[in-house]
Amino acid sequence: MAPLLELSGISKAFGGAVALRGIDFVLEPGEIHGLVGENGAGKSTLMKIIAGVHHGFGGTMRMGGQPVRFASPADALAAGIGMVHQELSAVGSLTVAENVYLGVQPTNRFGLVDWKAMLRGARAQLDSLGIDVDPRAEMGSLSLGVQQLIELSRVLFSGARIIILDEPTSALSPPEVERLFGVLRRLRDDGRSLIFISHFLDDVLAICDRVTVFRNGSKVAEAAAAEVDKHWLIDRMIGGAHGEISGGYTGEVVLDSRPEAAVVLATEGLGRTGAYQDISLRVRAGEVLGIYGYLGAGQLDLARALFGKVPAQRGRISIDGRQVALTSTARARAAGMAFVPESRRSMLFAQEPVFKNISISILRRIARLLLRPAAERAIAERHAASLNIRPPQVDRPLGSLSGGNQQKVALARWLTHLPRVLVLSEPTRGMDVGAKDDVVRIIRALRAHGIGIIVVSAEPETVLSLADRILVMKKGRVVHEFAGVAVSKDRLLAAA
Repeated sequence: MAPLLELSGISKAFGGAVALRGIDFVLEPGEIHGLVGENGAGKSTLMKIIAGVHHGFGGTMRMGGQPVRFASPADALAAGIGMVHQELSAVGSLTVAENVYLGVQPTNRFGLVDWKAMLRGARAQLDSLGIDVDPRAEMGSLSLGVQQLIELSRVLFSGARIIILDEPTSALSPPEVERLFGVLRRLRDDGRSLIFISHFLDDVLAICDRVTVFRNGSKVAEAAAAEVDKHWLIDRMIGGAHGEISGGYTGEVVLDSRPEAAVVLATEGLGRTGAYQDISLRVRAGEVLGIYGYLGAGQLDLARALFGKVPAQRGRISIDGRQVALTSTARARAAGMAFVPESRRSMLFAQEPVFKNISISILRRIARLLLRPAAERAIAERHAASLNIRPPQVDRPLGSLSGGNQQKVALARWLTHLPRVLVLSEPTRGMDVGAKDDVVRIIRALRAHGIGIIVVSAEPETVLSLADRILVMKKGRVVHEFAGVAVSKDRLLAAA
């Protein structure tokens, strides 16, 4: 019997850059096939070929033994292939139900949208995933993790026989991950096949039947998931170059707080109804304060408050001992705050070149009257080299870079003029181990400059790899502090 999907000798280049080299890949009926590799290894490129996003590739693709080529994602979906991309395509101004049925709204006999049927169908789909959300709610009012689950539901219930999931657990808490895995197992048992791309290696090993490893555009290994472990995967992904973040993946980390350093940021009794309450914290110069919690614990709302995006309703904030009112992002920036949000899309411009995305925060300093592209490029090239942004061509559109390299560009924007306090929300979300190592090194270098840094994350590995001190949030409150002690992933999870 022919495989459900078979790719042979797939090659793809973008200009002079080779993205894929002679890839062979097989997906069997009723299996979950994991795909891992560093950012830029070629995983997403191959999936976009399967999903009809990229064309003009070499090699052959067959479904059920028959050659196929798709001219668009709509063609692929019509053939039974659906894909959920890492960067969400949800429309924040529409309701949950409208997002679930985006482009396929049910109509009545007069050709008008059947709103009642849409609400009923959306509610049934969400209930089957265990998502307790009003389908009439505005999508943009929901957390990133809930938005991701809703977007998953759109493809999961499209009837697709092949479902490609690109980083589906990157914004989910452990309970939400388990709920999702239950749905994926049911789909597999019903005979559907899934391709699961993730940098969360524990998730790959927990849910997948087989796993394939990519490196530098080539397929380097394939094995049954039950026969390998995380170290086997990391070794084949990046060899021995995974030292910076390895402590967060395995074993304990000894926290080294800096109680003698000057306090650069202090909050007293910060609160916002329905989000967080009574948050009092201190961040010292040259210190990384980690704030950890499951999705919805309040840490992301707190991060936005510290940059004036959604200001706190109660409490006080002081920077370098001076009380400030962070009621807008402009005021926060003027007070010395900087912020990199969890969603790259909200602060970067995918169609613009890399150098413009880096220089936009300092245009007033380098261009009083007229733009100076040469100066912008010079600054961007310096950062591209120091941050190991790949590829280093700063004239490329930002959207052509992998997710991890886009995150480095987001960080580079703030390196051109160092802030007093840098707030990083999910700084390594959706990144592979190697790219995370690069980000860890960048943040440690910023710490050495005396910047106070707050890392907010639902990823234990990220917080453990970066923090000198850790606060744990639960249901909008700080419930535990780890300082000057050895802490493991298990202890962190237990506290949350």
